[in-house]
Amino acid sequence: MRFGIVGDPVDHSRSPAMHEAGFRALGIDAVYEFLPTPPDHFDRIIDGLRSGRLDGVNVTMPHKRAAFDAVDEHTVDAQRSGSVNTIVCRNGRLVGANTDVGGITDAFDTARIPDLAPVLVLGSGGASASAVVALCGRAVYVSARNPAAATAMLDRVQCPGVVVRWGEGVAGSAIVNATPIGMHGESLPRPVLGVASGLVDMAYGPEETPACRAIRRGGLPCADGLDVLVGQAIGAFRLFTGTTPDRDILTTAARGLAGE
Repeated sequence: MRFGIVGDPVDHSRSPAMHEAGFRALGIDAVYEFLPTPPDHFDRIIDGLRSGRLDGVNVTMPHKRAAFDAVDEHTVDAQRSGSVNTIVCRNGRLVGANTDVGGITDAFDTARIPDLAPVLVLGSGGASASAVVALCGRAVYVSARNPAAATAMLDRVQCPGVVVRWGEGVAGSAIVNATPIGMHGESLPRPVLGVASGLVDMAYGPEETPACRAIRRGGLPCADGLDVLVGQAIGAFRLFTGTTPDRDILTTAARGLAGE
């Protein structure tokens, strides 16, 4: 079987290391490759899936919207979030899934963030939409520099929520940072962190983000972007192979590649 990660650029991805480690541990005869694909060549990936040259792919920027439009059907999470990051072929039809949603709920469980805590999602893009879909059973607040975009995102995913001003905190909230803030050492607004009960920071880089450091110094639970990535990969692996990989094996592969 042949799988891969499609994006432009794509050579930074931890996905090949994680999936290859999972295949080896379970004795699955499969490969997982980097598939660098310029925006105007995404149709070649779809052709590869329909012809059987590829058995499944993960999709990253800038192709998630193209992936959503190209498949024959969507999972519920993909339909609600408006984003596809995994494609598999089922009975001759391409199915688009969004395993980012499961990755976020998995990160909440792994970090043991309180079940009843309200959530404050930072951002209004595709990652934010996935977070809102994942957490819609809680009290949801959204904060973005463009409040109109935050309102539109809540409407699009059909989740009741409250838009709060950028930089303001919500007392007792578990924060989901669905923005790039922190990837290069930037800090989240202090009032947001000061009243938080936990953090899922989707941003990640070679070092721990300032927000995760601050939350952990306060003795509060934090999951970082690699935790979310591992949860996402577990969901994709199940779709690809019908089996569940060992979390620790995937985590070691992801963090080992990151030099952590």
